[in-house]
Amino acid sequence: MTITVVAGAGGFIGGHLTRRLLGLGRRVRAVDVKPLAEWFQRHPGAEDVVLDLAGKTECEQALEGADEVFNLACDMGGMGFIETHRAQCMLSVLINTHLLLAARKWKVGRYFFASSACIYPVHLQQRPGDPRLAEDCAYPAMPEPGYGWEKLFSEQMCARFREDFGVETRVARYHNVYGPHGSFRGGREKAPAALSRKVAEAVISGRHEIEIWGDGTQTRSFMHIDDCVEGTLRLMASDEVDPMNIGSEEVISVNGLVSLLEELAGVKLERRYGPGALGVMGRSSDNTRVRARLGWEPRISLREGLPSTYRWVFDEVRKAGTAGEAACL
Repeated sequence: MTITVVAGAGGFIGGHLTRRLLGLGRRVRAVDVKPLAEWFQRHPGAEDVVLDLAGKTECEQALEGADEVFNLACDMGGMGFIETHRAQCMLSVLINTHLLLAARKWKVGRYFFASSACIYPVHLQQRPGDPRLAEDCAYPAMPEPGYGWEKLFSEQMCARFREDFGVETRVARYHNVYGPHGSFRGGREKAPAALSRKVAEAVISGRHEIEIWGDGTQTRSFMHIDDCVEGTLRLMASDEVDPMNIGSEEVISVNGLVSLLEELAGVKLERRYGPGALGVMGRSSDNTRVRARLGWEPRISLREGLPSTYRWVFDEVRKAGTAGEAACL
């Protein structure tokens, strides 16, 4: 049986992808730099390996005998992390570089790279009502500083390794993936998880207020993790070598997202607006290409997908609070 390597398997998307691949009967080597106890998910049947994939030797070890690779490994997070750790985010280029070199050495059959909507020019995303981002508008390039430039350069690396060395690369530009079993505090979390945590904390504490960065008019599209995994697998299995959006076209403001969470929690919160990492003012995916070429688009609306995320985050916040109380006894 061939080996599928999931790089970044201890992370949010990697953990869900590993579960899906195992369900399809694949033999999975799950690799992450974090200690096993810090992985968001571990699955029976996977070969769990702890390696720092920034290193060339470690990448060769991870990919030996592999038939395909999903590279989801990078040092990243929500805007609270990306805007304050730009150099650190750019160092993830070492991961993609060394994994591509290892894929070439071991003649890996297919290589998937998880890029990001952060590669799109910032000037196209200055207003909440700006048009959806189509793949062709990536150039002339002016992505988000740090993280966006690293992702765009790594896309180019994939293209050159395919053209010059015959490594079959596939590139997805993810747009704001959400769901359970991921970061929800510490700065690395995305907006749905961060706001779920804030609402959960307000409910549990009885302090019915919430802090929102900016004025809440910023807009995004959010894609449920199950749709993300399905789109990823379809792109990996296809003959499409051009980068492709894997995201949602359903647009909502931050204020609208808070309202949905209030509805789920059965509360009404006092909203306090203040400074914070805002990112761009408007971003959403244009799925014209992926619909036409792969016949794929998200099937789970935000209203359908958000409840499982909120319930998971609420339970985690409550458990953390209970553990803290027990430690004080």
